Amino acid sequence: MIKIDNEVISEKELYCTSLLSQMRGLMFRRKQNLIMEFPSERKVALHNFFVFYPIDVLILDKHKKIVDIKRDFKPFTFWTSSVKGKYVVEIGRK
Repeated sequence: MIKIDNEVISEKELYCTSLLSQMRGLMFRRKQNLIMEFPSERKVALHNFFVFYPIDVLILDKHKKIVDIKRDFKPFTFWTSSVKGKYVVEIGRK
């Protein structure tokens, strides 16, 4: 479950910790939410190839504080975070 300011924004997520699961991410999947955890903080570069719906991306630091947001990340585009993060939360837009 993902909460922001005590408001539930996701009830069920796909949790990706392995390199392979992170590489696949949401590609070829139905709309759902995803959490990635990296071994250490880093700048995050993402593509939205073969994800056929826009998503919002939250970058969280090691204290799980949101440090960067990409809203309406469109299919078949690239994006790189402006700061380092340890967690990525991808939320399928309604």
